[in-house]
Amino acid sequence: MGDVLVNGPDTPPVKSVEEMVGRFHTELLTALPEWRRRLADAPSELGALEYDVHAAFGRGADLLVAGLVAIVMKQATFDEACERTRRSHAYPLRRGRMRQLQIRLLGGLLIWINSLYCEPRRSGFWKAPQDAVGLYVELAQFGFGKGCSPALESRIARQAALCPSLEFARQELEREGVRMDVKAIRRIALRCGSGLLALREHELTEWRKGSLSAGSELKGKRVTVQIDGGRTKIRQAMRDCPRPAEETDEDGLVVENAPGRSKKRRRRSYPADWREPKLVTIYVHDDEGRMAKDSRATVDGTLLGPDAIAELIAMHLHRLGATEAASVTFVSDGACWIWDRIPTIKRLAGLTAVPTFEVLDCCHAAHHISLALGALGLDVKERMPLYRQHRTLLRNGQWRRVVEELSELSEAYPENEKLRTEIAYLAKHGEAGRLKYPTFRGHGLPLGSGGIESSIRRVINLRLKSNGMFWLEESAEAMLQIRAQILTGRWDDRLQEMRRLLASDGRTDWSWEPRPMSVKAEREVENAD
Repeated sequence: MGDVLVNGPDTPPVKSVEEMVGRFHTELLTALPEWRRRLADAPSELGALEYDVHAAFGRGADLLVAGLVAIVMKQATFDEACERTRRSHAYPLRRGRMRQLQIRLLGGLLIWINSLYCEPRRSGFWKAPQDAVGLYVELAQFGFGKGCSPALESRIARQAALCPSLEFARQELEREGVRMDVKAIRRIALRCGSGLLALREHELTEWRKGSLSAGSELKGKRVTVQIDGGRTKIRQAMRDCPRPAEETDEDGLVVENAPGRSKKRRRRSYPADWREPKLVTIYVHDDEGRMAKDSRATVDGTLLGPDAIAELIAMHLHRLGATEAASVTFVSDGACWIWDRIPTIKRLAGLTAVPTFEVLDCCHAAHHISLALGALGLDVKERMPLYRQHRTLLRNGQWRRVVEELSELSEAYPENEKLRTEIAYLAKHGEAGRLKYPTFRGHGLPLGSGGIESSIRRVINLRLKSNGMFWLEESAEAMLQIRAQILTGRWDDRLQEMRRLLASDGRTDWSWEPRPMSVKAEREVENAD
């Protein structure tokens, strides 16, 4: 049975909740006269006094939490739950030994907890894998993070994701009474993001094995799936800048004012390349194609490439119960990497018996009409009437007429490659059935990809894409996952699922190899066989 200490690592442990309540009551009565005097002397300072009062009550709340944790850890049922956790772990654990940890609570109070630490079993018949990590089984019952309480971990991760930088997050946390340096904030936030990614990887692994149960969130609903890519800068390995060799004369003496002696040495730098995080948003739409009220979208993204996001889409559709949906509509722009993987997504998600639709974003399609007319070299006065005419035809489902008329105009420019490319673009998507806008409108389906454009702006652009901002790939992946859960209102639910997973498997490695999802790749395999 562990202990909770409040006054320091070598002080007597907390014995009861009443002890902590009495301590807070004493501190409150001590501070009350000073608060009364400050407000009487300067009523205009009420704003500053409010912060002090809330900080004091935050400390009181932490004292109460420390007392509750201390009492629960002394109960026999708690010991039994810890032993069940140890025995049912994903890999064998030793019986463990007591260790003392420093934990920070939501209000900023530091406490010390003596908890049982169980190491992975490295010998014997049943051995833990090489990447296995130990577990504080008592802390796992409460969902404690590394050095912080569950609520504080949530607050730090949210501030790190919602603020424009970690320094701003530090300032906001300090205003709330939590004083931490930027490195600690970064460590806690990214570890939380890695835990969410580990949860996603666990669900993906279970889905591949056929063990992931299908939910009922999308049962009987009209579902929209929108896919696109954003942009962010990923920094590469640091480049070394060697010092220039010093120039010497014939006698071997250093030449005066030689580079490297009189000039400053160049700073080390690193290359930063633009990468495209792939993003998906899945939501329920109403009869007018808009996102249904009182519903929550599912947003996910990754830097692992098109195959990875396609497999994640199939997994999420299964997990949310899309196999029993009323319909599933895929809406996107004309990127080949998206439409090439839709058939595999539908097959793996089990949508064979569900009505599915593929819609090319109407604005993107109209834009390619503008590009085609622009390739003719027409001025604005000549081009705009033609553009409006053909855009109307396209929206009315007469894409064949649009292609035919553009093809007639192109006869005078047989070597215009750009014009032929735009015409082929419209013909390809028309033949695939993605330009039937009157039919889609009659079914109440969305005609535009505004949902994914909004998700890219809120999830990626407002935090991961900024002037002078560079990310390590694993950090960007973790931050993307945190923002995706926060901005869709799924944060608390996913955090609870993550903590249950970490209590049964403490590993936070989320890397995985996506399976080939492209139709072209499948055809190449079939031809090889």
